Amino acid sequence: MKIYTKKGDDGSTGLLFGGRVDKDAIQIELNGAVDETQAALGLARAFSASSELSQLCIYLERDLWVLMAEVATSSENRSKLVAKKTMVDASMVAKLEEEIDRISALFDMPREFVIPGGSPSSAFLDWARVTARRAERISLPYVRQNKDTEVGRYLNRLSDLLWTMARWQDGQILRTRDIEEGV
Repeated sequence: MKIYTKKGDDGSTGLLFGGRVDKDAIQIELNGAVDETQAALGLARAFSASSELSQLCIYLERDLWVLMAEVATSSENRSKLVAKKTMVDASMVAKLEEEIDRISALFDMPREFVIPGGSPSSAFLDWARVTARRAERISLPYVRQNKDTEVGRYLNRLSDLLWTMARWQDGQILRTRDIEEGV
């Protein structure tokens, strides 16, 4: 099987369940930003020694496949979507909120502005956060068109979770340094 099909040479791309749109269509722009978020999560995972962080990143990366499947479906085919498999549902948003609460309990929240880059994994989590925020902004026309979607809410909570995860990783590094320095 070849990676190239040549079908997109005309500036269009295929959608899930059929149909084609221009490569600069809003849903393709949105999926591009989400794809960047997913890649940044992979980098955070690759630069972390924490198996807990790695497992959470993999979970989120898989969630983002679901989100991208929904977005890559034409309006006419939305009835074919399946919750948590090809469509984001409210329970996926609730799971992000649970993770934010769980991780927030592991460290003291910063009381001032945070400068990204406290550790490699936190820097990549912050990168994932800003791409998720961009995806959220890009999603607005999609969300307005698809009133039943949870995509906007999901991206909003995801960026909050990514910020929380980055601060958690910063806290892990700071605690390790304190221990090493005998503080």
